[in-house]
Amino acid sequence: MLVQADTTKETKDFIKEKVRSAVDLLRNIEHRRQTIYRVVECIVQRQREFLDNGVAYIKPMMLKDVAEDIGMHLSTISRVVNRKYAHTPQGVIELRRFFSEGMLNEEGEEVSTRILKLRIKKMVEDEDTKSPLTDEQIAKVLSKEGVKLSRRTVAKYRDQMSIPGSRERKTVI
Repeated sequence: MLVQADTTKETKDFIKEKVRSAVDLLRNIEHRRQTIYRVVECIVQRQREFLDNGVAYIKPMMLKDVAEDIGMHLSTISRVVNRKYAHTPQGVIELRRFFSEGMLNEEGEEVSTRILKLRIKKMVEDEDTKSPLTDEQIAKVLSKEGVKLSRRTVAKYRDQMSIPGSRERKTVI
């Protein structure tokens, strides 16, 4: 229609605008794809051990770490990982789950709070139900393993995992 002589100027202008709009849309989709790719590539580089070996190897990583690595704004990274999933050797994982806070152990290594929560959960699962571990006892065991956590932090993590307190976990015979 653009090359036909009998097409009106308004029709030609309309078609040109729609073509420009379609080209812009395609360009924006490609830019979004590249952004997602760069973010996922950074996550994979930082979490390689977790992907290869399992949840015990997840490293603390924050959105700002990825933002700094790839030179994008923190809010952009947040939008990119929101409601997106990746098929990994560890199963299908929401991208947001790769991010967790961390703390330093006695050797100066960062330990993911997710790993600490898993450790607390395992301790509770393995405890003697006649004499369950208190938050203070859990904190002391972790301290011996090189991770200093307060009793209150243990209680907070336990609550976040919906694990009842030691009194509620105690079985009476």
